[in-house]
Amino acid sequence: MKNTVANIDILNTWFKKHPKVLIALSGGVDSCLTAFMARRQLGKENAIAVISNSASLKNKDLLDAREFAGRYDIQLLEIDANEINDSNYSANPVNRCYFCKTNLYQSIQELVRNEYPDFVVVNGNNFDDLGDYRPGMQAADEFKIYSPLLECKINKEGIRQMSKHFDLSVWDKPASPCLSSRFPYGEAITIDKLLMVEKAEDYLNTKGFGEVRVRYKNGAASIEVPNKEITALKSIFSTEFESKFSDFGFKGAEIDEEGLVSGKLNRTISTK
Repeated sequence: MKNTVANIDILNTWFKKHPKVLIALSGGVDSCLTAFMARRQLGKENAIAVISNSASLKNKDLLDAREFAGRYDIQLLEIDANEINDSNYSANPVNRCYFCKTNLYQSIQELVRNEYPDFVVVNGNNFDDLGDYRPGMQAADEFKIYSPLLECKINKEGIRQMSKHFDLSVWDKPASPCLSSRFPYGEAITIDKLLMVEKAEDYLNTKGFGEVRVRYKNGAASIEVPNKEITALKSIFSTEFESKFSDFGFKGAEIDEEGLVSGKLNRTISTK
């Protein structure tokens, strides 16, 4: 694996070849590092971040993105790709992410056409993403979106190391996929359901669980925390939880004994 200095050099070289960029920002470490490196190499006027403040984005991630952009003097544009009103997306098929990213990239490309004609659009996809099921990458290809981290063969570990090297505020931020990933494929996505999940995860954050997923299962909540934290969650799981999750709109709540596994719902794809 390339060391941090080598990764910085190769990424700087990439941006020299693409002197004006709009960065699709999510608030996660991958896209934040991409925005930071672009801003550092190209300057504020030539590296502009764009985030879609839509229903599937956690408000916490929006606030993180705003804070990050302010801290590192990065221009941030906020749009609403409005994917929730796309029936192809809200029906939640196995390639839901394709329709989500299609709406996002279409909206950003409109910015390019109308206001930033000399800019190219980049995202935070990294080299490890090639080994995962990510239909959104098809949309990136169709809209000719660049992925500098992926093209420079920088993986998640390299991203963490680079982010720590620059002491970025998000260097150790846990992964935070969009709220729609909490629903089994075929379960319709609505704004109300997204809010249920967000409120439940925010509540668990206040209880000391920083990395958590609340999966929607037939109207009930299935709670995932890292395996090493399951005992701690069980120790405080009480009627208060039942009451809170009922207030959020869930029919019930249970702890997933397996623990947090990213992309768990993708296991069902091969059986469909």
